[in-house]
Amino acid sequence: MYLLINKIIFLIIFLLISSLSVFASPNIQARTAILIDYHSDEILFELDPDSQIYPASMTKIMTSIVAFDLIKNNKLSLDDKFTISENAWRLSQAGYSSMFIMINDQVTVEDLLKGIIIASGNDACVALAEGIAGSESNFSDMMNEKAGEIGMTSTNFTNSSGINDPDNISTVRDIALMSKYLIKNYPIYYELFAEKTFTWDRTGGEPIKQGNRNPLLYKNVGVDGVKTGYLAVEKYSLASSMLKNDRRIIAVASGFTTKKLRSSESLKLLNWGFRNTNTFEISKKDETFFELDTWLGTKNKIKATTKEDYYVTINKKDIGHLKISLEYLGPIPAPVQKGAQIASIVVSKKDEIIKTLPLYASEDLKKVNIFKSLLTSLNYLIWGDV
Repeated sequence: MYLLINKIIFLIIFLLISSLSVFASPNIQARTAILIDYHSDEILFELDPDSQIYPASMTKIMTSIVAFDLIKNNKLSLDDKFTISENAWRLSQAGYSSMFIMINDQVTVEDLLKGIIIASGNDACVALAEGIAGSESNFSDMMNEKAGEIGMTSTNFTNSSGINDPDNISTVRDIALMSKYLIKNYPIYYELFAEKTFTWDRTGGEPIKQGNRNPLLYKNVGVDGVKTGYLAVEKYSLASSMLKNDRRIIAVASGFTTKKLRSSESLKLLNWGFRNTNTFEISKKDETFFELDTWLGTKNKIKATTKEDYYVTINKKDIGHLKISLEYLGPIPAPVQKGAQIASIVVSKKDEIIKTLPLYASEDLKKVNIFKSLLTSLNYLIWGDV
């Protein structure tokens, strides 16, 4: 037999679900939407996810990412200060959401980021962009370069704030991808997106305290980000993320006709995802180990692991059909070099294979000496596998 299934592990996951809702897609009152599982990247729901949108203030997620990237690479510091230009100041006088900075103020990068993330200040966006790149146009080039690196294939940024520009475009799919990148790569800085208030001790007046524009932060349901948006031509939008028991789901939707619908429909979408699906950790790189039988080795078992983290998301109604099997030609003959592929994990649902993951030896395995090898082989011929 070409492939011997020497050992099959059936992981039958039992969940006590007292009241399981019928798995039906939610009726979301938005023009376009997407719901993804953070760990597995599984799309749980989509509504015209590649339709072009004006991302409005969701653009500020990328503005923050560019700054976080520079900080991470020691090219920028939270303590660095930028001088506020008249160009940036004018946005605080134009009726847009603002941090209310003043001309010639010396403002730290940390305060500008808080003004962007929490208060959604367009003036802070321009000040940060000019401070980093010299001009907002140059900064937009940096934003688009990062978008390409992330894989945002349907996005073009023309400014740092997302205010009116017909060429500042994206999709909810790209915004979800960008949101995951933010959360995964900058977990410490991402905590700023959960802060509910920011007080700016402005020049020439009393301090201004503003609340976070994300309405779901105030409901204490596990939402910890990410960003709202509004433009007259696009109506209301929201990128949101909910964390429950180490599982995270990201929702992005646009085209809500009212603020109330933006809040209620986004929450409905997130809750629907948690209520109807589950995500399971199959393997974590260098953390999850599988022991495999060996032949003529100095040890009877060898440990193997994957080179990637892998999670699977499945509808709760299909949990009983989830199967994980371990396949390898075995027992595995020694010697084995660390890093060699020696087995596979097969994840399937009913008769459908969802994923096949190669397993690699996490250690060297030496062969026993020739005399012990002969003795072992003789015992096997006489007594069999005992």
